[in-house]
Amino acid sequence: MIRTAFRLCAAILLLSAAGSLAADSPELVSLEKISDRADDNSFTVLPRYTHKWIGVCRAGKKHAGGDNGAVRVLVSPDGESWKSSALLVAEGLDLRDPKISVTPDGRLMLLMGVTLWKDMKATREICSAVSFSADGHNWTPRKQVLSNGHWLWRVTWHKQAAFGVSKLGQGNIPKQGFLWKSSDGVHYELLHKFKVPGMSETTLRFAADGKLTAMVRRTGPGGGNGWIGTSRSPYHTWTFKETDRKFGGPNFLILPNGQFWATSRLYGKGEYRRTALFEMTPESIKPVLTLPSGGDTSYAGMVWHDGLLWISYYSSHEEKPSIYLAKIRLAQ
Repeated sequence: MIRTAFRLCAAILLLSAAGSLAADSPELVSLEKISDRADDNSFTVLPRYTHKWIGVCRAGKKHAGGDNGAVRVLVSPDGESWKSSALLVAEGLDLRDPKISVTPDGRLMLLMGVTLWKDMKATREICSAVSFSADGHNWTPRKQVLSNGHWLWRVTWHKQAAFGVSKLGQGNIPKQGFLWKSSDGVHYELLHKFKVPGMSETTLRFAADGKLTAMVRRTGPGGGNGWIGTSRSPYHTWTFKETDRKFGGPNFLILPNGQFWATSRLYGKGEYRRTALFEMTPESIKPVLTLPSGGDTSYAGMVWHDGLLWISYYSSHEEKPSIYLAKIRLAQ
């Protein structure tokens, strides 16, 4: 029903988004709204699992501020028809920014931030937690990982191990970044403490030769432009380059042909924000396609499948923050 009602609006937005593109630019092939069940739907991930699609997002009454957010899991056999398969709720806790990955033994691992709001201000206790599932419907009890204060934002599996960066520090305290490794997604070994100032949301990806690239959001007093870092095993020594733009919800993929493609919040003047697709290298990033979006937006999931780039993201450019799915044909 959401998909049918949205088609006319999507068709108009597609023309607007694609009208000014050059012939060799990425092309927005289709756009669907796949979830608007809650008052505020945000923070998405989109893995492919056992020949079906798994989507995940936060479902709450508002973006933050004392709201008890839940994690909604969506399942689709074809990427068009979506059903809610699970809703994970914890009384008195806000489950935030969920990420799903597939473990080496074939299970789904749900990683989330868990916050306890002491009042309606920004003072809050934070930890990270994981839950596992074999089907996307039934999930194990939530288990905390790392110590209080560490928010493990995303993990990437490589050679039977999960690698991820936690951010430590809230409010006016400058954030610090820590690189972790785990064989089971629950118990983690510290590999490196970063010196990048204000290090926050970080996505890691491995190239075919084992080279590790990090896309890093910087936050805290004064904010700052995003950074791109590279390292080689054992990942104790890093080289970072500051980009010319801020990141929000950074994510990227390395395609089989070696190309880097990224998504992030595209900041403009004042509060104008969009979600965009970027061409990326280990040293730079350039926006090439703006997705239909606005207001509170970004935090995309990315999958390369059947010759198309599938991107899930959230946006509040319509009545309320909702989850969208875009399919993009990349330049040849």
